[in-house]
Amino acid sequence: MLILGAWCAGAPAQSFRQVNDISYTSKTDAYSLERLKLDIYHPEEATGLPVVVWFHGGGLESGNKEIPARLKGKDLVVVGVNYRLLPQVTVKEILNDAAEAVAWVFRHIADYGGDPHKIVVAGHSAGGYISMMLCLDKSWLGTYGVDADSVMMYAPFSGQAITHFNVRKMQGIPPLQATIDENAPLYWVRGDCPPLVLICGDRELELYGRYDENQYLARMMKLAGHQHTYLYEIDGHGHSGMIEPGFHILETHLNQMLGKPVNP
Repeated sequence: MLILGAWCAGAPAQSFRQVNDISYTSKTDAYSLERLKLDIYHPEEATGLPVVVWFHGGGLESGNKEIPARLKGKDLVVVGVNYRLLPQVTVKEILNDAAEAVAWVFRHIADYGGDPHKIVVAGHSAGGYISMMLCLDKSWLGTYGVDADSVMMYAPFSGQAITHFNVRKMQGIPPLQATIDENAPLYWVRGDCPPLVLICGDRELELYGRYDENQYLARMMKLAGHQHTYLYEIDGHGHSGMIEPGFHILETHLNQMLGKPVNP
């Protein structure tokens, strides 16, 4: 557990606490007990705060939970989530883990000052793919008694909209051969989900045409009648470089939804 302080001119110091390695699962196998944990970073005294649930990247086969530095020191509760990884488990088991983590947040985040009515689900790359799938295929969160539409906003950073390339690799399909099956966000396009903020890097610098996939997803969402799909391309920034400026876009949309001032 970490206790940190932040200070702004004319305001008293705000203390923040980070609680690490909280188990969120009811699964009992050794790998789940080792892996299915989350960290929570939150202001100590505040209540009713918006919450960002952040899924790490790593191609679904590597990576670890993190609290993004850009989200620290703010009036936010931030949750960094671990999930099991390919090839030890299937993509469906990974999505089940992610849904279980979000359901845990809905049930427990008020204990850490968060408002379960103000949850944002986000992540980068593989984490962006996960957040897209939880948004569009309602069955994952529904397994844990949560309506995917009760999430306030989904904000995937450089998420894969077709079937994830490492899922295709396990199917014997090369990374540049595009497929869309039930493991693809595009398969689940619907017009009645919460706001979906698609954030990508420069289309010429992104991984495997990632911007173009998101552009097609945005078009299909709008054709399906969704009024709150937003697509951003961060010029001059590649797959990793787009993360930092992407947080400004996430915060802008969050503040707009909360009726707070927006920094240009």
